[in-house]
Amino acid sequence: MSYLRYVKLIGTMHVSPKSREEVIRTILNERPHAVAIELDRARFLAMNEERRLTLEESLRFGRRGLINYVLAKVEEKLGEEFGMAPGEEMKAAVNAAQALGVPLYLIDEDINVILSKIAAAPGREKLLMGLEVLGVFLPVKAGDLGDPMEEYRLMMVQFKRRYPYLYRVLVEERNEVMARNLISIVENLKLQGVKRPKVVAVVGLGHKQGIEHLLDRAKERRFLSPYWTAGAV
Repeated sequence: MSYLRYVKLIGTMHVSPKSREEVIRTILNERPHAVAIELDRARFLAMNEERRLTLEESLRFGRRGLINYVLAKVEEKLGEEFGMAPGEEMKAAVNAAQALGVPLYLIDEDINVILSKIAAAPGREKLLMGLEVLGVFLPVKAGDLGDPMEEYRLMMVQFKRRYPYLYRVLVEERNEVMARNLISIVENLKLQGVKRPKVVAVVGLGHKQGIEHLLDRAKERRFLSPYWTAGAV
């Protein structure tokens, strides 16, 4: 039996109001034993503070800080286009878990590890991404976006083709980390006496299929991940 039978993944667009509504509805309807979200502790704390570093502050952290600042600006721009600030669906998951009184787990890879990997990207991919980031800041008409979900899926296909290294770092390797942490959550719930654990995990749409594949392939056994995030928040 695979671990997929214990975990229901919600694939969201991080800037879509519909995703936020889906997260709330699914968690309240499923009434899981635990909720997991695609964040690490640093990003979770930053989300709760609702404060982003300025460019000047980011530069103090060197190359990593600059990369983090650029990625944040891209998310902000997308949030304006879709009508929701980045992270709103994660906040909705936190609130829903609190409403049900179930533990919340942070399952993503540490942001500092992710930024280190991005900083080590090939020069060609860094240059190309820099040029495309400039394009994101150009005005976009709502009518040009079409179906947001289809746009998102197309974006992932194009991203994988243009940035093979970054795709592996930002998508595939994080899929492995999150799948392992979800397996650990299931096994820990079993150790607590839950016979048929039910976990709802909120992740980006681009991660959903990959994580489901990993969970489906993993044979059910007692397993604690080396990436384990030290328990519930």
